[in-house]
Amino acid sequence: MANPLIERLKRGEVCVNGWLLAPDSYVAEIMAQTGWDSLTIDLQHGLHDYRSAVESLQALHGRGPVPLARVPWNEPGIIGKILDAGAWGIICPMVNNAEQARALVDACLYAPQGARSNGPVRAGFYGTESPYQGIANANVLVLPQIETVEAVENLEAILDVPGISGAYVGPSDLGLAMGLAPVLDRQEPEILAIYDRVIAAVRARNLIAGIQNGTAAYAAEMAAKGFQIVTVATDVNLMGMAAFQAVTTTRSLIKQSASADAATA
Repeated sequence: MANPLIERLKRGEVCVNGWLLAPDSYVAEIMAQTGWDSLTIDLQHGLHDYRSAVESLQALHGRGPVPLARVPWNEPGIIGKILDAGAWGIICPMVNNAEQARALVDACLYAPQGARSNGPVRAGFYGTESPYQGIANANVLVLPQIETVEAVENLEAILDVPGISGAYVGPSDLGLAMGLAPVLDRQEPEILAIYDRVIAAVRARNLIAGIQNGTAAYAAEMAAKGFQIVTVATDVNLMGMAAFQAVTTTRSLIKQSASADAATA
């Protein structure tokens, strides 16, 4: 079984990625039925632990979106465990230089390309036509997050590490590292220049770039810029925005109805 997300990225398509903060398999199941190309389980800033991540992977299995995971840190234990559980790719925070990128590759890929330990307890289900170990290296996305000044300075060296699939930009941490507010959907010229550099660097190496976005409109802008994986908000953000809209719309309609009744009284 090939990773369908990688197949789409190779064709140059833009993939819309969802983000799972809530540690609940039912939330993952609902999100899986709403059209995402991939869904990322967040073990860094999300509320997931390993058990809830596995339950979410089970909920996503066979439902369409390709399951990815953002790990808490560049540490081989959790990276190997979440890949063994069935994640098809790793987004790893705070990868700042080529040495750290090499460590990430080692944790994600089997020998001889890496040093991942063998034991794909759930991921083994993907080996339908040939053993999983024989297809994993070509099908696991390895995405270091570019979110510090040091990472930007070492961008090309990070991308030159064999086994790295591309770069995933973390705008809020990047802004914070540059003395700016930690927000998404940035418009500062110096940040946009970094985005252009990332796009140019991945295109020169036939790799891919992803980015975290707060809104659909900004995600579309980033897709037009050249990012191929565009994340839109999070499960919690989307639920909160929909709930807020429902409450405010209901109150507005009630107020309009009351005003109309008063006018005709």
